Amino acid sequence: MLAPLLLLWPMSIAITYLVAKSIANDPFDRALEDSVTVLAQQVREVDGKLVPRLPGSARAILRADDVDSVYFQITGPGAEHVDGDRDLPPPPPGADRTAGAVHLRNDALHGTQVRIAYTYVNLAYVDLAYANPGPRGAAPRAALVQVAETLDKRARLANEIIKGVILPQFIILPIALALVWFALARGLSPLAELQARIRARRPDDLSPIDSRQVPEEISPLVGSLNDMLERLAHTIGMQKRFIADAAHQMKTPLAGMRMQSELALRQRDPLEIHRSLEQLAKSSESATRLVNQLLALARAENVPRAGVGFVALDLRDVARQAVQDWVPASFANRIDLGFEQPELPVRIEGNALMLREMLSNLIDNALRYTPAGASVTVRVLAEPGQAVLEVEDTGPGIAPAERAQVFERFYRILDGGAPGSGLGLAIVREIAQQHGAEVELSDNPRGAAGSPGCLFRLAFALASADAGEAA
Repeated sequence: MLAPLLLLWPMSIAITYLVAKSIANDPFDRALEDSVTVLAQQVREVDGKLVPRLPGSARAILRADDVDSVYFQITGPGAEHVDGDRDLPPPPPGADRTAGAVHLRNDALHGTQVRIAYTYVNLAYVDLAYANPGPRGAAPRAALVQVAETLDKRARLANEIIKGVILPQFIILPIALALVWFALARGLSPLAELQARIRARRPDDLSPIDSRQVPEEISPLVGSLNDMLERLAHTIGMQKRFIADAAHQMKTPLAGMRMQSELALRQRDPLEIHRSLEQLAKSSESATRLVNQLLALARAENVPRAGVGFVALDLRDVARQAVQDWVPASFANRIDLGFEQPELPVRIEGNALMLREMLSNLIDNALRYTPAGASVTVRVLAEPGQAVLEVEDTGPGIAPAERAQVFERFYRILDGGAPGSGLGLAIVREIAQQHGAEVELSDNPRGAAGSPGCLFRLAFALASADAGEAA
């Protein structure tokens, strides 16, 4: 605050000086106007000769203040000098010559700037007793009366005003700076205390900051910090839970791999060794799948904010590529994997890699729980204002009581009979939420008796341009 104050101070002095000059000019200009009016009233024409009736006492009053600073001049109709100072300059050409009107101008006399008040006196109507109107139709004859004054007294008055204003400022400004400094130091002391309390916290202390002990002005900032601490605590909690779950789930395949490797080392029969190696390969495949799903879930959960990095894409292309990836697996399981799409593009905003991961988990889940000879269908639909993705199968289905739990991490249906980690549908739900969609699970309306199947349905908002066209 010191810098703007020091910058504004010279500006304040300059403005004060201009205002002081204006204040000083007004009374002196009125005095000049009064002087020239009084002097003009003394001008008469007697027998065709201009005679000023200005007694000596009046001259003394006119120059009472300073003989060297006040000047006057009276000139006749022909610009002949009648009385006063001969060197006083006449009005400029084209000046208003209206009789009786007083005008002011700035000029120079003997190299000194002066302020001049002047007026014209119509001699034909000055005094009826000595009137000399001249020939009929002739222009009125006028005498010029001028009173001039140097600018010294005005400058002195303006300087006195400036001194009266600036001198107190020399005293007030340091006092104001000291008060501002004291007020800021006192006002910011709670903020310094808050800073000390935050620095004294333990690294793992993410509890909210007590907003009752901070100034009202920074309460919104403390509220924002508390929101951030809450989100950070939630994120750290998710990471801890993720690490704990991952460690717990990795124990089983790693223990199996260790057991099979130790068993293979003790065997001497090549056939038994081959059988142990096959089990070891299956365990490593299961562990690899578990690690990949854990990484996919971590990527889905750690997206900074929904919509960040999303681009416009055709949902048909994403679904078609995901289905093509699972065609060999469907042949191996003797399952009819179908794909249906509309003729026109279905554009949404999203992340193509995450959407393929989501759909791959849905297809994988359907292929695992659908018996051989059944069917799995992936369908893309364009409905008013939304794009719909459906994955249906004709498997045994999921009981209504378990439909809410199957989206939890590591939850598996006990009588499902299919191997898995229980992470696939958790990944599906997380990616869907990142894209502003919710997963709806219901029976397949095209299922058969005894095999109701499942229908997973996800509705996405259309991209902005396509949403407008759909409307």
